[in-house]
Amino acid sequence: QVQLVESGGGLVQPGGSLRLSCAASGIIFSIYTMGWYRQAPGKQRELVARITSGGSTNYADSVKGRFSISRDNAKNTVYLHMNTLKPEDTAVYYCNAERQLSSGRTNNYWGQGTQVTVSS
Repeated sequence: QVQLVESGGGLVQPGGSLRLSCAASGIIFSIYTMGWYRQAPGKQRELVARITSGGSTNYADSVKGRFSISRDNAKNTVYLHMNTLKPEDTAVYYCNAERQLSSGRTNNYWGQGTQVTVSS
C-alpha cells in the first residue's frame, strides 16, 4: 500500500518561511520523480517543484528563487523549503510520486495535502 504523508504546513506571515516534508512508503522511493503541487481555492492544481530520481529539479516561475525542493532517499522523504512567502502562496500543497513504466503506463500517487496559509 502506497502512502505519501505530508507535514509542515501552517500559518505564516508574509516574508516568512516553512519547510514541508513528505514521507513515502510502499514504493521504491529512489526511482520515483517526486513533486510538490498546490491548489488554491477556485483554482486548478499546479506544479510547484519536481525532483527526479537523478536529482534534477524544475520549478514554477512563480516560486523560482524562493522555494527549493530536495530529497533524502535514505529517509524516503522529499522536502519543499519555502522562503519569502507571499499571500498568493496560500494553498493546499500536495506531494506526488511519479514513475513511468517500460510499458508506457505511469504510476502516479498523491498525498492527502497540507494547508499553507500566508497572512498577517
